[in-house]
Amino acid sequence: MTALAWLIPAALVLGLLGLGAFLWALRTGQFEDLDGAAYRVLDDDEPPTDENDRGEVRDR
Repeated sequence: MTALAWLIPAALVLGLLGLGAFLWALRTGQFEDLDGAAYRVLDDDEPPTDENDRGEVRDR
């Protein structure tokens, strides 16, 4: 029975934290452009024009 005395408040606190995080995400605009992110995944990057654009490190 003492386990329920710890588990119920812990579940309530975690639920309130999750609700707070969701409301914060709504207020800061995290869900504004859901379709844009899906299309950005499909866009191809432009090919590199120089060897240095590939991120390679060359010895001098």
